[in-house]
Amino acid sequence: MRFLDSSLIKLGAEVQTAEEAIREAGNLLLKEGMIDQSYIDAMLKAYKENGPYFVLAPHIAIPHARPEDGVNEASVSLLQLKTPVKFGHQSNDPVQLIFGLGAASSDEHLTLLQKLTGLLNEGSHVDTLKNATHLEEIQKILEMEM
Repeated sequence: MRFLDSSLIKLGAEVQTAEEAIREAGNLLLKEGMIDQSYIDAMLKAYKENGPYFVLAPHIAIPHARPEDGVNEASVSLLQLKTPVKFGHQSNDPVQLIFGLGAASSDEHLTLLQKLTGLLNEGSHVDTLKNATHLEEIQKILEMEM
């Protein structure tokens, strides 16, 4: 299980649309072999069909798809946007932090969501994640939580 490893984090990304943001967050997992391209396609399809159901808190999106859509290893990536984008969520737009979530089972899905929730429940952590300019800033809060 890989949770926000430094190779799965990109700071200051520039995207124009929610679809680009989802694709970029997925690409972080793809280049590390955590998921297949089909998983990114499934995340985009889920967004297109179901709307921004995964925009779970102000400024935070956690796009994901089903394990059978191409997950190789449970993992979470973080794409921090330089400029937030609208996902179409009534109260939680615009989104600045996109956590790409890939889980190979429902148990792993819950475990990863619990880890993320623990991290994001602390308001100061969300501010750090939104404003970080160096990976070390994020690694510090991860070390405190884990």
